[in-house]
Amino acid sequence: MGIDTKDRENRLAVRVDEIRAWLRQAEPSRLAQNTGSNLDGCQFALKMWGTDVFVLYPELVAQNAHTGRELALLEQAIIAYYFYTADGTRPSGKWISFSEVPEGRFYIQAFQNYTGRKLAQAFGNDEDTFADFALSLGGQPYPFGDLAFRFQALPFIPLLLTCWFGDEDLSPAYRVLFDAHISHHLPADGCAILGSSLTSMLLQGNLVTR
Repeated sequence: MGIDTKDRENRLAVRVDEIRAWLRQAEPSRLAQNTGSNLDGCQFALKMWGTDVFVLYPELVAQNAHTGRELALLEQAIIAYYFYTADGTRPSGKWISFSEVPEGRFYIQAFQNYTGRKLAQAFGNDEDTFADFALSLGGQPYPFGDLAFRFQALPFIPLLLTCWFGDEDLSPAYRVLFDAHISHHLPADGCAILGSSLTSMLLQGNLVTR
């Protein structure tokens, strides 16, 4: 692991701890309502990528509900950002690109490099393999582009992964899209992590939360 990667992880861990400290001052029932989770005693229950997750209170540490294993740092960060930002707004059913997320336009090239570009390199015009991987991770076919799949990341956060296949003149293009109400649930940093996580799961062909 490179020094820069370790430094980014350390800074992310610090930010997660800061968010957790703030969340401990919030009313748990309000957090449950805003995130669409169920408050059961000292834990919140919700699904992440279709997998049951518990978020312990007041620790605000997320773990797999079936194995008890703590989730990886990126997943902990997504959930922390979600609990910090979510206000209970339901999805709009309309899709936007990362560039349309508040402050996202400043990082769209980097975002596309570690999401759509990686997916295009991995799957290209291989429709069957792309579809197999997306379906195996719980993606639901969706009418958009040449081929698209809808994923439910968290209770109020759907994502759309869509592609346009290439030809002799154009290269295949893949995009991660967000619901138009995403800013009610995640800041740009959280959206970036979410898109990166979905990309990694597809490239690995396995849900990291399982």
